[in-house]
Amino acid sequence: MALPSLRSPQACLEEAVGLCHALELNVVQSILLNLSKLNPATYVGQGKLLELADLISAEHVELIIMDCELTPGQQRNIERLLNIKVIDRTGLILEIFGERAKTKEGVLQVELAHLTYQKSRLVRSWTHLERQRGGFGFLGGPGESQIESDRRMIGDRIGRIGKRLSDVSRTRKLHRNSRKRNEIPVVAMVGYTNAGKSTLFNRLTHADVMAEDLLFATLDPTMREMDLANGKKAILSDTVGFISALPIQLVAAFKATLEEVVEADLILHIRDMSHPDREAQKEDVMTILRSLGLEEGPDCPIHEVWNKVDLLDEDQRQQLDNLAALRNDVSLLSAVSGEGCDRFRLGLNDILSRGSKIVDIAYAHDQGAALAWMYQQSEVLERTDTETETILTVRMDSKLSGRIDKNPSLAGRIIS
Repeated sequence: MALPSLRSPQACLEEAVGLCHALELNVVQSILLNLSKLNPATYVGQGKLLELADLISAEHVELIIMDCELTPGQQRNIERLLNIKVIDRTGLILEIFGERAKTKEGVLQVELAHLTYQKSRLVRSWTHLERQRGGFGFLGGPGESQIESDRRMIGDRIGRIGKRLSDVSRTRKLHRNSRKRNEIPVVAMVGYTNAGKSTLFNRLTHADVMAEDLLFATLDPTMREMDLANGKKAILSDTVGFISALPIQLVAAFKATLEEVVEADLILHIRDMSHPDREAQKEDVMTILRSLGLEEGPDCPIHEVWNKVDLLDEDQRQQLDNLAALRNDVSLLSAVSGEGCDRFRLGLNDILSRGSKIVDIAYAHDQGAALAWMYQQSEVLERTDTETETILTVRMDSKLSGRIDKNPSLAGRIIS
């Protein structure tokens, strides 16, 4: 198996077993294989496969799951040698997502990912070269093979799903623009799977999103309004949990959902601070965010929420308290016990305002589009119209400020 450098082999194996349990599979045995090199035909050597064959026979195993990424050829060769169904890590995660998806959007996104994955893995189920012919077979030349027909049908289905998800993306964009016009900030929760996002989401919004001690318990995105201090409100978004080596098909297919993260005013990175691999999990989450074009900085504010502090012993908690005291981008809490949750919710408004500044911007009368854009993107505190220009006094957050720094043409003439 291919092992991420930040994790121990045993930790990787335990996570793979957890993924199997998420599908309610009965794991007969989990094995670590030490490989000196990868076999291009079967990933592991045939000697190892023969050992597995004995185990399959003795334990009446029906499925082999390999916690790595197999090529279509490797998967096919192993299945032929062992005469048993084999899936890799990507296939396993896709199966979990397929079972968890409930909304129409979620089902479409999972189907798109699954079809993209499956398209390259179509193989003949027969050995003779049976051919299809157009019509009844007596007109024209030979048609296409069954495998080519299947690939074409899958390609057509991928195209249709892509168009429907484009409609979803446009609808979500309209909703985001509406929220911006109403000056309602969006706070997106991200984190490693089973970090406690949904439990915290429920506590902050009084919702009833599925929250279980299970990998990928939440798949479909959920958005709820929550109360901030001083009577203000925000939209809290609960997204699918991330995991190491998240299949690229899923990242691409869930583009419409992940756009909510990209466009959020604030990203909350929920972390399970009781997990022994918490630093590796953090890096996995940040890797996925970077793949979405998000780099932590002024235009991408990320606030870490250190969750599950109720599971720490006294010494661990003291160490964590000391670390948090040195930072201003961290909150400690327990979504289960509620410790720190009210304080965190009341402080969210300050977190959202962190890095904001008040600026005067002048617009010539022929810059109506730029003026309207600033109304959508910021909080306009005051407007002054003169014979030659319009001056806006706006409060802009660090994200907007960062965008303007990169592209000054987005704003008019900044006075102060």
